[in-house]
Amino acid sequence: MTSTPEAHATHVVTNQVPPLVGHNTAADPVLREGVEREGAGWALPQIDELGRLAGSAEAQEWGRLAERVPPRLHTHDRYGHRVDEVEYVPAYHQLMQTAVEHGLHAAPWADDRAGAHVARAAKFYTWNVDAGHGCPISMTYAVVPALRANLELATRFEPLLTRREYDFGLRDPETKRGLIAGMSMTEKQGGSDVRANTTTATEQADGTYVLRGHKWFTSAPMSDLFLTLAQTPAGVSCFLVPRVLPGGERNAMRFMRLKDKLGNRSNASSEIEYDAAVGWLVGEEGRGVRTIVEMVNMTRLDCVIGSSAGMRTALTMAAHHASHRSAFGKLLVDQPAMRNVLADLQVESEAATTAMLRLAGANDRAVRGDEGEAALRRIALAVTKYYVCKRAPFMVNEALECLGGNGYIEDFDVARIYREMPLLSIWEGSGNVAALDALRALAKEPHTLDAFLAEAELASGADARYDAALDRLKKEFTSFDDIELRARRIVEQMALVFQGSQLLRYAPAPVSDAFCASRLGRDWGGAFGTLSPRGDLDAVIERALPA
Repeated sequence: MTSTPEAHATHVVTNQVPPLVGHNTAADPVLREGVEREGAGWALPQIDELGRLAGSAEAQEWGRLAERVPPRLHTHDRYGHRVDEVEYVPAYHQLMQTAVEHGLHAAPWADDRAGAHVARAAKFYTWNVDAGHGCPISMTYAVVPALRANLELATRFEPLLTRREYDFGLRDPETKRGLIAGMSMTEKQGGSDVRANTTTATEQADGTYVLRGHKWFTSAPMSDLFLTLAQTPAGVSCFLVPRVLPGGERNAMRFMRLKDKLGNRSNASSEIEYDAAVGWLVGEEGRGVRTIVEMVNMTRLDCVIGSSAGMRTALTMAAHHASHRSAFGKLLVDQPAMRNVLADLQVESEAATTAMLRLAGANDRAVRGDEGEAALRRIALAVTKYYVCKRAPFMVNEALECLGGNGYIEDFDVARIYREMPLLSIWEGSGNVAALDALRALAKEPHTLDAFLAEAELASGADARYDAALDRLKKEFTSFDDIELRARRIVEQMALVFQGSQLLRYAPAPVSDAFCASRLGRDWGGAFGTLSPRGDLDAVIERALPA
């Protein structure tokens, strides 16, 4: 018999998984149910439009290109003049333009509809094709409530910050069609301890301030405006610093270098120096930390949204892979051990997303004047930011492992998600800072604990394991001895109770049962894939499969 070339082919590709493209990333039942529940059902058509774009090959290629071709810093032009500019690839600008046009930045602050901030949270979750450009989008969202501490500055700049036009380039901000904002808080000697900052601000005769100092982390340095902290004789104060001054002269912000990060490459994180840079005071002198509290609330929420989105995207990739890849005579999704892993990952993801959407709803109602929701947001956001952002790297690592060796390769995007996850736990204060801030809120604002427990009590009686967990949590507050030593323990318990309360009220019974059995009842091995076989894992997995 004469052999054919195909009979001796050495590179026939079989049993590989088709690309996950052409799907709607907003077709997540957990997301859709929560958006309806929290008052933003009117936005589902917009969210779907963005979800279909996020699932397209075109948008995913933008994300890959922005990551593979990182920004370049140009400190000087060819003649030796300082320019302090960062150059991005066109794909980065495509991502930014899409995010701004869909209102992921500050647009909700100009939208009077109830649920506007929930809709924005859902879009931020859905548009998870690149983490890097999400940073300036998030900061632009967060800057508005802080900027309102200076009505004159808010009047000048808020309409441009909320406008759905992306207008890149260094020009007088008041001549642009739309603005992007950043923040520049931490310094190398203090990190989260911003009261240790050494940057100084000196008032001038015209009411402006001159800033001098070195900032250790300033992301998205090509933004138009920055909120920054500096010392005045009255103490740490907050300032708005433009990249370009009125009239067109560039402000004296000098770029030292771009950071070589573990996570995303697409966003330029930099060290900068203020060399007599001009800024405007926001709020009162000496009250800078208080001025930026509202900004911190918003960026914390985005940390939870970003973690939840990364968890869901990694889970979708794992479930898609398992639905197409065969091993030992079966599709992976039909192998019992893999089914336990996928179900466990879905429980973790659903708990994070459901809690996130409740917080988005609380935020929406808080900014509209609901004091009870503001109290719940203050404490539940602090504990959820701590816990969900801690869990995300573990969960994404397990999702990566579902792809085997492919998951470890950068061509398969779950590796990019995994690299990004630790950032969200560090941003706005790493673990101890976040946990201690939650306890500080309980001490200074006792009504926040009342709000939290009132929310938790709404699920009482639905599950004995939940009720026992709630009782254990309450006992933690019977003594305040060594409370800082117990900080992480308490905050973790609070986060789990909060997640459990939401799942018991809103998730299908198989999901809430698996959560209560494993996370609260401790019928769990700790590693993912150790759920009790007595649960309805099939019903849980069904919610993980991409549409």
